[in-house]
Order: sequence, then structure tokens, then C-alpha cells
Amino acid sequence: MTNLGDLEVFTRVVSTGSMSAAGRALGFSPAVISKRIKRLEDRLGTRLFQRTTRQISLTEAGQGFYDRVLGIMAGIEDAEAFASGRSGQPQGTLRVTAPTSFGRMHVAPHLARFIERHPDLILNIVLSDEFTDIVAEGFDLAIRIGELSDSTLVARKLAPVRRILCAAPAYVERHGMPETVDDLGRHICLRQHNHDTWKLESEAGSLSYKPQGRLITNSSEVVREAVLSGAGIALRSTWDVGGDLKSGKLLQVLPAWEGSRNLFVSALYPSRQFLPAKVRLFIDYLAGLYGPEPYWER
Repeated sequence: MTNLGDLEVFTRVVSTGSMSAAGRALGFSPAVISKRIKRLEDRLGTRLFQRTTRQISLTEAGQGFYDRVLGIMAGIEDAEAFASGRSGQPQGTLRVTAPTSFGRMHVAPHLARFIERHPDLILNIVLSDEFTDIVAEGFDLAIRIGELSDSTLVARKLAPVRRILCAAPAYVERHGMPETVDDLGRHICLRQHNHDTWKLESEAGSLSYKPQGRLITNSSEVVREAVLSGAGIALRSTWDVGGDLKSGKLLQVLPAWEGSRNLFVSALYPSRQFLPAKVRLFIDYLAGLYGPEPYWER
């Protein structure tokens, strides 16, 4: 009979896309992972992976084996949970990655209640503004902000994102308030940390505007602090500056024009099939917090 530990190694190699990543997740060296996979292949009498110097991929036999093994592993998890008296309760470690500012402002403050509800779950939250390959890095879930694009990942919308042009009152006092998009050419515009072009929409249509500001940074929080200090005009999300608009620290500029309406806060995860309870519960929790009209818009 096949060693169940070898099956766990096999499924982790498939889900992470590499033996090195699987080794990090399971606490084994790549050499041990390779040995366990070879033992499984020898036991089955077939090759499960095609290997090159840079990547591995499932063979046809490997794909069919993986589809069947997933159900077995899920059944074992359910059996263990039932025997331990914690059936239906999430266990283990949930690894989540999220953008730095959004994670600090709208994920971290809500973690206490989720942790209290699920005492057998360990949360590992990694904040980064860099693009993360969640499969290769061993994450269960990623919170992403932007337009949903074609991907092998499954995406669930958690909240719409509204972006507006804004500036501090001190900046407006010094430079005046622009009345048209063309007026932006005479103003100091602060570029977004990850895009040079502003995609703007109004009832009259849509356009792209390329700001020519003198500040370039890889940090969204630097742009936020710069606009608050009166350094220029920025295109910011209301989840980020909503409180500053309400308090009067920032003013909306050109209110007829806003950022693309096709932006969302989304949860991305590798597969719908056998979605772990810990992932489903955390996604449902965030969706309940935000929703079609998130609290930062009220």
C-alpha cells in the first residue's frame, strides 16, 4: 500500500509547483522530497512528473492520480477532525498575503475576532506590495486589489474599489483647484507607486492621463503621506483616504472624474476543488466585513 506521507508530499509538490517550495512547506530538504516522489513513482510503476532544470509538470498519469488523491487526502483530514472532536473546525496554519497598506488598515484590525472564533487555527499574514506567486510561495490565499484578469487562480470579489483625485487644502491654496483634466498639466501630480498612467472615467467617457510629477517611489504609503503634506495631487483609493476626506485633511479634485470602476478587492486562491475549510471561512469573514458597500464608503 502506498505510504500516505508520500501522497502528502506528492500533492504539496503539485500545489506549490516545485520540490523546493514543497520542502519548505513540509520541513524537508529538496533531496528528501525528490526521493519520496521517486519512491512513489517506483511503487506505481509510472512517471508522475516531467522534470526539466527549471520546472516540473504533471504527466497525464500524474494528473489523473492527483485528481483522485485529492479526494483521499480531504477524506483523511475529515476523519482526523471527527476523531479529535473538532469536525468542521479549521485547523493548522492559514498563510495569507495582502498589500501592505490595505492589510494594515483593513485586515489587521479585524483579526482578533476571527482568531477568537477559531482557536485551533494559526494565522500567518504576510504584507507586501510586490507581486507574489501564491502557489510557488506556499500561500493559501492572496488579497489583491485591481482589475481581475485571466488567471489559473480562482477569484472572489470582496468589495468594489473607488479611486478619486485628491489634494491637501494647503496645496489647493498655493496652486488653485483644477477645473478640467487638461488643467492637470499645470499641476504637480504624484504618480501611483505601480502605474504611471491614471485611468479616469466620467459620464462623458473615459481617458488615460500620464502624470508628470517629480516624485517616483515604490511605496503606496509614501504617495499617501506626500499628498497629505501638500506635495501635489494624487489618485487614491477611498479605502485609503476616506477618513482624511471626511476630516477635511484632503479635498476631492475634479469630482466628475474618478478611477476605473472595474477595480475590486478580491480573494485569490488556487482551486475550488476541495477548498480547505480554513480558506473558505476566512474569505467568508472578509466578504462579510466589506461587501458591495464597504464600511469605508459609508
